[in-house]
Order: sequence, then structure tokens, then C-alpha cells
Amino acid sequence: METHDKSSAAGCDMRPAKIKVWDILVRFFHWSLVMAYIIVWITSEEWESAHNYVGYFIGGLLAIRIIWGIFGTKYARFSQFIYRPSTVLTYIKESLSRKSKRYIGHNPAGGAMVIALLLSLVGVTVTGIMMTMNAFWGVEWVEDIHEAAAIFTLILVVMHIIGVILASLEHKENLVKAMLTGWKRS
Repeated sequence: METHDKSSAAGCDMRPAKIKVWDILVRFFHWSLVMAYIIVWITSEEWESAHNYVGYFIGGLLAIRIIWGIFGTKYARFSQFIYRPSTVLTYIKESLSRKSKRYIGHNPAGGAMVIALLLSLVGVTVTGIMMTMNAFWGVEWVEDIHEAAAIFTLILVVMHIIGVILASLEHKENLVKAMLTGWKRS
């Protein structure tokens, strides 16, 4: 992980070079999912029709992201950010002591969080779809799993936000801005 500086001829302008990390599809997925997730929480009790339609939209987003995680751009591919559990735990330990290595793409904890969120959201989506089918209509265990997976996803979202804040502070970079623009310093 090198840092390249752009300097003016006089040597006064020392800005770090930037690299395009998050492509438009990853950013569209991320922010669409954020908005859709908020809507499904708001509509979960009172507006079933909207809740269901937005749930289907989330299912579509997940399908696209999973495909893009296999065939997409460099930093979008799962192969770029899936690490061994020992690497994830070491990264978290180093991060807690504010001594973790900076990554251009997802760091090991961030990569693990992406996978955990995708799996959890798939669970919520599948059980949500099951709840609309005649075969599972009113089946208590399906509803219980759907609700538990939704709560677990919310816990993961909170952990994700905390992790983004901590990583942004530790490495002195605005990860939210990077997810909006697609650019990070190299």
C-alpha cells in the first residue's frame, strides 16, 4: 500500500494521489440499500404493501450485488476482501489499539461485515418472501426467523456504522465521502 504524492514544480503542493475504489454500481447498491432498509423498518408494522415491495427491491439489489461480487470491478469482488477469520480477528485487535494497517478497499473487518450483512439480508428477504406464500402464510417459525434476522441485521448495521467511524478516525479519511464519490487517497 503505497502513498503517491503529486507535487508542483516548486514542491509546495503535496496532495496525496487518489484512486477510484467504489464503482457506480457498488455505490448505487450501498445507498439504495440504505434508503430501502430505512423504508422497510418504517413500514414493517403499518404499511405491509410498501414493506413487501421494498423488500422485493432489496432482494433484487442483493442479487445484483452478489453477481457483481463475483464478476465486478476489482474492489467490488468478494475475492478482494474475504479474509481468513484469524486475519479478521488480528485486524480488529490492531484496530482497537489504533495500530491497524490501512487498506485501499475493504479492510478485513469491513469485508467480514459486508459478507455478514449480505447473508443476514438474504435471510430476511427469503423469510419475508416465504411469509407471502400460501405454504408459509401464518407459519410462526418463519415469522420468528424473519423478525430475528431483521433485528440481527439492525445490530450489524449499527456495528458497521461504528466501524466506519472508527476506521475513518484511525486512518484519517472520510469513508462516507469515499462511498459517495468512489474515490480514496491511494
